[in-house]
Amino acid sequence: MASNNQQGAKIVVYWLEKSRGQRAVWLLEELNLEYELKVFKRNAEFRAGDDLKAVHPLGRSPLIGITPAGSEKEILIFESETIVDYVCEHFGKHMIPQRYPEGKEGVLGAENEEFMRYRFLMDYTEGSFFTLLMIGLIMRKIKNAPVPFFLKPITRGIANNVETTFLNPELTKHCTFLEDYLTKSSSNGEFFCGNSISGADIMMHFALEGATQRVPLSETSYPKLYEYMRRMQKRDAYQRATKRVSESSGEEYVPYSDLKM
Repeated sequence: MASNNQQGAKIVVYWLEKSRGQRAVWLLEELNLEYELKVFKRNAEFRAGDDLKAVHPLGRSPLIGITPAGSEKEILIFESETIVDYVCEHFGKHMIPQRYPEGKEGVLGAENEEFMRYRFLMDYTEGSFFTLLMIGLIMRKIKNAPVPFFLKPITRGIANNVETTFLNPELTKHCTFLEDYLTKSSSNGEFFCGNSISGADIMMHFALEGATQRVPLSETSYPKLYEYMRRMQKRDAYQRATKRVSESSGEEYVPYSDLKM
């Protein structure tokens, strides 16, 4: 059943397989919004095809379109943070922590801790944490690149050096930080910001799923992060999102945390 807060808007998710577009689907399910799901496949180079580029020149996902009631103009919104911010602002304000305590509106330094966590994580997820994961993906592609056999030791050596001297230590540092940051949340690790799910949880969770491909995120290495990730995956809205994508794409959706790559 659609939320009463849909305001008559038509929402379309342009979902590219194996992409951060899953965030948008999960968010809409959390808000009980009705939406159309258009599925796009990657080509042999693991990139979006011309069909998605016809929607937006960059051919990137996540990408959603919102057509307000009484309008024929579709508003295209892309980039995860912008999508989460925009959708929550218009359809789910409860997923943005209150900025100021009552009576302290606009006072410098009076912001609630939950709001400051929210703003930090919304930027940090893509700006800092996911950047490391993308470097990891590039290093994997370099090691598996189809180069002449006599060049393999060179390309793999370069990638291994980047991983051992920079990437792996940085990921360990960030995961250790996030383990502590989550533990110290006001919900004692149930959510990252407050006592209920926020847009920042939608952002962070997908990144943690991706991190499992690079770091030993487990019950013993980072127990709070691991338990948090698995608990989020059990949420009804998350399960509905995976089912919706599986039915629409014709293929079972497998979270990044469970992919064998």
